[in-house]
Amino acid sequence: MKSSKTILKVTDGSDMQAYISVPDGQGKFPAIIVLQEAFGVNSYIRNVADRLAKEGYVTIAPELFHRTAPVGFEGSYTDFAALAPHFQGITTEGLTADVKASYDWLQQQANVNHAKIGAVGFCLGGRVSFIANSALPLSASVSYYGGGINALVDKAKDLHAPQLFFWGGLDKHIPQEQIDTVIAAVQKVNKPHSNVVISYADHGFHNDEKPAYNKQAATEAWAMTLAFFKNNLG
Repeated sequence: MKSSKTILKVTDGSDMQAYISVPDGQGKFPAIIVLQEAFGVNSYIRNVADRLAKEGYVTIAPELFHRTAPVGFEGSYTDFAALAPHFQGITTEGLTADVKASYDWLQQQANVNHAKIGAVGFCLGGRVSFIANSALPLSASVSYYGGGINALVDKAKDLHAPQLFFWGGLDKHIPQEQIDTVIAAVQKVNKPHSNVVISYADHGFHNDEKPAYNKQAATEAWAMTLAFFKNNLG
């Protein structure tokens, strides 16, 4: 596995740094766009990208706050006030442009199977993974506790690929009513999906750098994620 960083040109004229991790070996690999939490492309997100690269996927993790934050921004897990300007600076249109820039970069890589590209995101990134699936011809998409998807259910009809949802049953940030809204919307338009609520897990249960980390939930969800990608990306 090898990692690097690159600068992507986004259609709105902005520049966006992205973290890249690629498998060892030759040939064409399926690829996955890894989408950050509110804290930037930090060591946790880079580790997710590296773990997927070791499983045989080319990964790219774009810095979604690039319009408002300095290159390489990593927010504190305890200083939410400092994150507010960056949260307020994102738009669905901008995020759509960001995932398209990431997808286009993957399409230009000789070591990528261009027909087998997926996305996975956590928290904010879980929402962006849903957006990516609606905007891009993905082959698989995974959303871990994606806050705000309930406000984007009009995009359910545009989903291109099977969508896997993970939620924490103890998550007070995303009440059950919001989950119900999302799943009802996907069911209404008959899009393939899997919906997993882990009753004993909280918001952020997959992030092993935070107190909410739940090893059992994270291990189970990750195994399902890898199986889902293997089935859909090959």
